[in-house]
Amino acid sequence: MILGLSRSWSVSGYLIAAIIILPLLAIIGQALVPDEAVFDHLLDTVLPTYIQNTIILMLGVCFGALVIATPAAWLVARCHFPVRRVFQWALLLPLAMPAYVVAYVYTDLLDYSGPVQRALRGFFNWQSPSDYYFPDVRTLAGASIMLALVLFPYIYLLARTAFMEQSASLQHASRVMGKGPWQSFWRLSLPMARPALAVGASLVAMETAADFATVSYFAVPTLTTAVYDTWLGYGSLSAAAKLSAIMLLVVFSMIGFERFARRKQQLFQKQSGGNEQELYKLTGIKAAMAFSYCGLLLFFSFILPFLILLQYAWHYFDESWNSAFWEYSLNSFYIAAIVSVICVAIGTLLMFIRRISPRGADLLPSRLSSTGYALPGTVLAIGILVPFTYLDFAVNDIYEYLGFPGPGLLFTGSVFILIFAFCIRFAAIAIGSVENSYKRISPSLDMAAITMGLTPKALLWRVHIPLLRRGIFAGLLLVFIECMKELPAALLLRPVGFENLATYVFQFVSDEQLEHGALAAIVIVVVGLVPLIYLNRSLEDR
Repeated sequence: MILGLSRSWSVSGYLIAAIIILPLLAIIGQALVPDEAVFDHLLDTVLPTYIQNTIILMLGVCFGALVIATPAAWLVARCHFPVRRVFQWALLLPLAMPAYVVAYVYTDLLDYSGPVQRALRGFFNWQSPSDYYFPDVRTLAGASIMLALVLFPYIYLLARTAFMEQSASLQHASRVMGKGPWQSFWRLSLPMARPALAVGASLVAMETAADFATVSYFAVPTLTTAVYDTWLGYGSLSAAAKLSAIMLLVVFSMIGFERFARRKQQLFQKQSGGNEQELYKLTGIKAAMAFSYCGLLLFFSFILPFLILLQYAWHYFDESWNSAFWEYSLNSFYIAAIVSVICVAIGTLLMFIRRISPRGADLLPSRLSSTGYALPGTVLAIGILVPFTYLDFAVNDIYEYLGFPGPGLLFTGSVFILIFAFCIRFAAIAIGSVENSYKRISPSLDMAAITMGLTPKALLWRVHIPLLRRGIFAGLLLVFIECMKELPAALLLRPVGFENLATYVFQFVSDEQLEHGALAAIVIVVVGLVPLIYLNRSLEDR
């Protein structure tokens, strides 16, 4: 409580929060509307399968991500072996790779007509599929593996930080007691890192529940694909809203689990756990095994898919380098630029109100405005379609009442609705980035501003914003990249004839022709590498 605010500032904060939670309220309201028995039909036929597949997929991806990420995080954090410092940041790179691109690449490699099975048939002289068994990639298990390969960095990052911040004295005590690296990991480091692993697993589960492209390509019916198919196939907004409400229940359960697990993270205190002299020195076969494990994980999750994309782009460059590629690239860039600026403005305003308001109730808008990121893209799209569809009809009715021709789909048929959806979904990223920067600004500066007679507006523009430049830049960057990658909301909300890079690439994936969209996929991946490099540098600067 530093400086008094006029009511207009508080009203602005609550207005922004109300707009951001509008889709959530719309889903709840629309879910209560009768849907002409569509939902009852789904409940009696395929809905149990959707729910079962969603739960199995979430559990499978979480298990797979934990199994592959935890050893890598411990090796990088607690052991010294060749190229360790490269692996420290390189194992974050899979986050830049869209999961559906990885799924296509491995399907192309491992299918019956792919190079792996062709090589096996040539080596063993097999003549037909009946001569040997090879697992089918396009299954629920295959989708779990593909998603785990892309999402494991969430767990890796949190686990690595937890391992690095564990007390050095405990590690020394473990050595004095004669425990080797493996025993120290299993009996000391792993139990202490469980809260971080739980948080990472919950984030992976949320991302898995929100995935649409990978499960759609693998023809695995989940709640996400159910929402999409119900709206576009059955045309029932109410049934889609009911399915969205079920997804929200799953997602918010994951958030609640994450919050519960995060409570114990205050037990971890940094005590120079990353010093070179405190690392286990791995030599010989142990060093080779550590290097091989991290190297193979990086190879299969990022290097191999990226190399294949480069090969596709090289061979199909003349077909890919066309006016459509440039048009869709510009669409992605200008929408991402607009959304990133709006989100950072929202985050700065809400965090400024939260910082200087004397009213405790003014903390609420920033918290409410952070809920949008928890909404999966398909759920968010349904929540936005509900109010804006009614608004479009209302505007056209008013025009007709006044004797003028209606403007048509003024909101749902324009790029506005796509920008609106992205702003709601990614405002939380900007809020978090600005909030972290605000923590580094001493309250004494605000006190000095009060002494000098600065108004709240002058305090924001002349004091806070110059000091928030790093957080604002990070927020702009992160929101920009997320907008470039967002697919489910773009598929449902894009105007007729509008494409961006994400929808453009996914169409080629759906048509089994990623080769023609490889150049666009590379642009998405390369742009996505920027925030990962920035994130790693920020962690190293701590």
